[in-house]
This record gives sequence, structure tokens and C-alpha cells, in this order.
Amino acid sequence: MPRYVAFLRGVSPMNAKMPALKRCFEAAGFSDVRTLLSSGNVVFNARSSSPATLERRAERAMQSELGRTFGTIVRSAEYLQDFIESGPFAEFSLPPAAKRVVTFLRSPGQITFELPIERDGASILKFTGSEVLSAYVPGPKGPVFMSLLERNLGNNITTRTLETVRKCAWA
Repeated sequence: MPRYVAFLRGVSPMNAKMPALKRCFEAAGFSDVRTLLSSGNVVFNARSSSPATLERRAERAMQSELGRTFGTIVRSAEYLQDFIESGPFAEFSLPPAAKRVVTFLRSPGQITFELPIERDGASILKFTGSEVLSAYVPGPKGPVFMSLLERNLGNNITTRTLETVRKCAWA
């Protein structure tokens, strides 16, 4: 049975407990469910299905079990493993302290701005059609690229560090 990863938008330990999210995914009929890192990352097994179908099932279960839902973006673990093994940031010269960040789009989209964009120690580097690659050096302004991404791509996105994606892909 294929393994999938759900990245939930806006989850934190303050607004959702990981055991409750795990129960939601089990109620949706998924198996071998695990939550990772207390920030809305859920790995699970399911019969082969489209990401959109799995997203809807998870969101319906959250609404039913929690009385609320979090935007859900699903990728297969195999897709994420291939993505990571491709070295998505290898073509860029980034400082060693830079955080490498992947923004997932719920469905393939288009961007309306030229890349790369650099501002305040942050860079939006590349658009793949369903992910956006960014990097930033941690500083007082934080990841300033987030507002630009949301303004241009909307709210059906969620962002994770490359390290978090790596942990989820092989969980």
C-alpha cells in the first residue's frame, strides 16, 4: 500500500494536538498513521488515489472529528523521496546557514513574478509548477518571502524546511 504525507496548513501545538490529528486520519480510513514534529505533518498508508481525493478525505475527517479543518496538501512519499534525491537546491549557491524551504501548492499553478527574487536575506529561487523553492538566512525579519508567496499564490499553500520534508518522506 502506498505511503503518503499530508502537510497541514496552520497547525501548531496551540490549535491541534497531534494525537487528535492522528485519530482524524485513522477515522478517514488511513492506516499506519504517524504525526511528525508537532506542526501538522502526517504520514499514512492508503490505497492508490489522487492527492486531491486524499486531501478531501482528510479534511472531511478533521471537520467531523475536530469541528474544524486545516488546509491539507498531500504528496506521495515516493514523490518526495525522488524530489529530495534530485538535489533541488544544488544549482544555487547558498550560504551554509541558509534555511532551505519548500512551499507546496495544493494544485499546480503559475507565478506572476520573475525569479529569483531576493529581499532582506531571503530568496525565492525556483518554481516547479507544484512547489516553490526558497531560502533565507535566519534574522530579525524572519522569512520575509512568505508574504510575497501568499500574495501571489493564495492560501492553498504550505511551507516546510527541506529537513522536515526529508524526515516526512522517509517516515
